[in-house]
Amino acid sequence: MSSKPVFVLNGPNLNMLGQREREVYGALTLAEVETRCRAHAAALGLAVDFRQTNSEGDLISWIHEARDKASGIAINAGAYTHTSVALHDALKAAELPAVEVHLTNVHKREAFRHKSLIAPAVNGVICGFGADSYLLAISALSSLVTSNKKV
Repeated sequence: MSSKPVFVLNGPNLNMLGQREREVYGALTLAEVETRCRAHAAALGLAVDFRQTNSEGDLISWIHEARDKASGIAINAGAYTHTSVALHDALKAAELPAVEVHLTNVHKREAFRHKSLIAPAVNGVICGFGADSYLLAISALSSLVTSNKKV
């Protein structure tokens, strides 16, 4: 097992999973997504530090913290994906393997969701697989961490 956990960071409104727009985001709660992430990561020899906030500043602080305390970052920045240069800059500064995650296929949704400001700062983007998007991101991070690839 890696000595440092993978940070799985969740942005605004993800605390409402399972309640908000179930036809779009699914029926699983964020707690259920977390349980699935922990089990999948453990099977890959990784630990997970799973967090959620509605505050952009908290996400930035957690990314800064990850630089020293994490082996990689999976981030579902929610709406901040499309608006935050600050998250982009924090991810670049972290100098860690990172994967952007979305439950839905953002390219099949409203046009404003098609542009990610954080995508250029991460190794890859996984979207459209529901809660499995998180598991795919953890698998990708496992590969990146093992090969010691940074952004």
